[in-house]
Amino acid sequence: MPSADTLPAAEPTTTLRTLLPAAGVSVSAFLLFGVHLPLPGYALLVASLVAAFLLHRELFRDLLLIALGIGIVSTTSVEADISWDMFFLLGAVLTAAVLAPVLVDRFVYRRSAITFPWITGRRWTRLQWGYVVAVPVLGYLILPAYFIHSGSYQNWPPIQTASEFGRFFVGVNAVGLWDELFFICICFALLRRHFPLWTANVLQATIFVSFLWELGYRSWGPLLTIPFALLQGYIFTRTKSLTYVVLIHLLFDAVVFLAIVHAHDRSIFPFFLY
Repeated sequence: MPSADTLPAAEPTTTLRTLLPAAGVSVSAFLLFGVHLPLPGYALLVASLVAAFLLHRELFRDLLLIALGIGIVSTTSVEADISWDMFFLLGAVLTAAVLAPVLVDRFVYRRSAITFPWITGRRWTRLQWGYVVAVPVLGYLILPAYFIHSGSYQNWPPIQTASEFGRFFVGVNAVGLWDELFFICICFALLRRHFPLWTANVLQATIFVSFLWELGYRSWGPLLTIPFALLQGYIFTRTKSLTYVVLIHLLFDAVVFLAIVHAHDRSIFPFFLY
């Protein structure tokens, strides 16, 4: 279960002095990942942190952790690349983007605002189990049509060897796991300390969707990724379970893997409808 440091005792309210710096951090991710404007992106990120420092010191501490992760990720391209060099480089960068905020939270701030609640002791409801079943079904119905008709599958390289199949499968799932660790357990959880649910959720989804756009979910991809990011934040709030949101994400990503491979070579996994 999340510790007492994860959320404030009372539901926070949104004010301009907290919203503007937080929104600036989120929009900086859009500039860095979504439209590849590094100078404006970094300038906005720094300005937002300065504003938070002047206006709300506790918010500044949390935004600094989010900005630290964003800054680390921005040091390399996250566009799909399954070469061995990029496989290890991106893995190291994404690991650092999670590890650095956690270490600062634990050893500099000396608290436990960032937690990873794998085991909550709560049983999943029938509705939650139903969603587990529904997610891959929805993915099967939606994802092939999206990737093929939009041409977005071309943002991922074609898979030709057994080694590439293995790296692509591991990479898709590793990034899916990382998404939940960083965007939900770090960005969303820290923002929830200062904002109501849906304000924090929109702020984290802005960062989440910007990252996914650079990763390759382009064209009309945000029509899928925006609801998905918002749902993951909402579900995490209801379940308090990292295990559950990770399972949902990995089930969805399993279909992503199959659909992209099929889009490149229609003779592989020829069981999709689109």
